[in-house]
Amino acid sequence: MRPSSAGTSTLVDDARLAPLADAALLPPVDKSVPPWPGRQVSSGGVTLHVRETPGPDGETPAVYVHGLSGSGTNWTDLAAQLSPHARGLALDLPGFGHSRPLQSGHYTPAAHADAVLCFLAGMGRPVHLLGNSLGGATALRVAARRPELVRSLTLLAPAMPDRRPDPRRTSDPWLALAAIPWLRPRIARRLARVTPRQRVEQMISLCYGDPGVVAEHRIQEAILEAAERAELPWAGEALWQTTRGMIRGWFTGTSLWSVATRVTVPTLVLWGGRDRLVSPKLARRTVAALPNGRLHLLPDVGHVPQMERPDLVAQAVLGMWQAIDADRW
Repeated sequence: MRPSSAGTSTLVDDARLAPLADAALLPPVDKSVPPWPGRQVSSGGVTLHVRETPGPDGETPAVYVHGLSGSGTNWTDLAAQLSPHARGLALDLPGFGHSRPLQSGHYTPAAHADAVLCFLAGMGRPVHLLGNSLGGATALRVAARRPELVRSLTLLAPAMPDRRPDPRRTSDPWLALAAIPWLRPRIARRLARVTPRQRVEQMISLCYGDPGVVAEHRIQEAILEAAERAELPWAGEALWQTTRGMIRGWFTGTSLWSVATRVTVPTLVLWGGRDRLVSPKLARRTVAALPNGRLHLLPDVGHVPQMERPDLVAQAVLGMWQAIDADRW
């Protein structure tokens, strides 16, 4: 079943549209579910913190990769939606969540992709790979390099090169000034005065199309996670170096647009029409660059569709999985 054209924008004109699964095949959304249990898992020579969702034996597992400033908890609700169909593993990238930095100390796009690639290689079987924002860009690189590790790829607002000089794309406009070395200590002192709740609410306002949908207990979970992360000695460096590496990659080296042309696995691109961080205008171009890509646009959703509307995302993801199984992608 294809999505209705009602409510979509010209972004999907002439683009390949993704099929949707029957909503009856998915459980009701229960946003009271706490974050899935996590542990340190070593695979392929790397150790990452992984939150594991139960699922049916014998089915292809789903591996989830979060965005900048995120963690495996970003996938709590979507993993619950898809758990009847796939066991889930939500990774914390090196230096984020509860994962320690790599021994190399590198936070470049290539280093993050290497870590995920090695982890998947150690699993010994292909996976459904899903990534949001930075995680989408990371997953894209993995699928381009080692397609045999990826049965399907889902990109949720991937961090494709977006060079708009717009301070509204940060949770605090002062963050943009942190790129100026002599101002960095002053900005750090200013940011230190922001309370954990203020920081979480700023992020929600930035990343959601409708911030009002976020339940209070999810805000409290995010506050606790932010407080825990603030105690980690590597947290600030991981965030800063990863941000710098991602933006630098938009201007130098191999472009993600070129990487996308080498991804041959079935790929679903999901984008929120109210995304302030990565322009939804890039959705159509992203799908066009992918040899085997299809698009599903969520007009009223922001930058984290899996958190804001896990039910709609699950329909699109399961629709892709079903189409692949039926050789209809």
